[in-house]
Amino acid sequence: MKRILYLSAAILLVIFCSGCSSQKKYAGNPVFPGRYADPEGVVWDDEYWIFPTASLPFEEQTYLDAFSSKDLVNWTKHERIIDNKEVKWLWQAMWAPAIVRKDGSYYLFFGGNDMHEKGEGGIGVARADRPEGPYKDILGKPLIDEVVNGAQPIDQFVFQDVDGTYYMYYGGWRHCNVVKLNDDFTGLVPFDDGEYYKEVTPEKYVEGPFMFMKDGKYYFMWSEGGWTGPDYCVAYAIADNPLGPFRRIGKILEQDPEVGTGAGHHSVIYNEKKDKWYIVYHRHPLGSTDGNDREVCIDEMHFDENGYILPVKITFEGVRKARL
Repeated sequence: MKRILYLSAAILLVIFCSGCSSQKKYAGNPVFPGRYADPEGVVWDDEYWIFPTASLPFEEQTYLDAFSSKDLVNWTKHERIIDNKEVKWLWQAMWAPAIVRKDGSYYLFFGGNDMHEKGEGGIGVARADRPEGPYKDILGKPLIDEVVNGAQPIDQFVFQDVDGTYYMYYGGWRHCNVVKLNDDFTGLVPFDDGEYYKEVTPEKYVEGPFMFMKDGKYYFMWSEGGWTGPDYCVAYAIADNPLGPFRRIGKILEQDPEVGTGAGHHSVIYNEKKDKWYIVYHRHPLGSTDGNDREVCIDEMHFDENGYILPVKITFEGVRKARL
């Protein structure tokens, strides 16, 4: 009888340990299911958030979802945090979100419609009391609705400098502008010289600007190539101030024909506790020829001893579980 009890206990222990060993330790890429692109990754308190584009045909791309995680591995989906029922001036696409938390509120910036001429759409902004929304359009019209310096008003990213100033970098059609936002994000304020728009386009820029700081330096990043093709990629520059000049250093994210194609339109998140940098991006799965077939992935980003970003290795396994 004792031998049977010991055997049963041993079997249970094996089953329990097998279950422990099979627990998910890596996120895997894509990090969550579904067609998503242009991911804006942020860290708030003890939680990671990703705000992506719903990668659908333009006429169906009229809402945004969000995803949250405590550990980079297990993600919770928050559906339709905003849609075209709330944004009355939007009739086609809502895309490439950017997100900022300020004074207890959350501000969501987004591209609306495929604007080519004034009055057709532009960059909108909405506000919520929680990161998962619901978000309310605070202007009832675009914040920017015209082409300035050749930059289509899309792909905005909002960056807070060390002095508290909020800059917004944006632009498609191979041109990038930077503007300064007012305190409640309802308008622009001029630079010291009276100008409202400054072009900061680096060499080979196409779209998708992003900025972060490390060791007192400004790392400016952007996407190159065509978003539907395999040549889509990310390059960067380093500057001493948020206005540049941004001199291109080189590519750090691109396709791997054995993993995925068209890796681009990214953001960067930092786990201060573990001193880990991550690049959040989209790519096309192998064998796909549909430009909208994009998925959100995360891989680690490393620097050399001089502060330069090393080429990122895109993977299927993704990043290891990491709490904040």
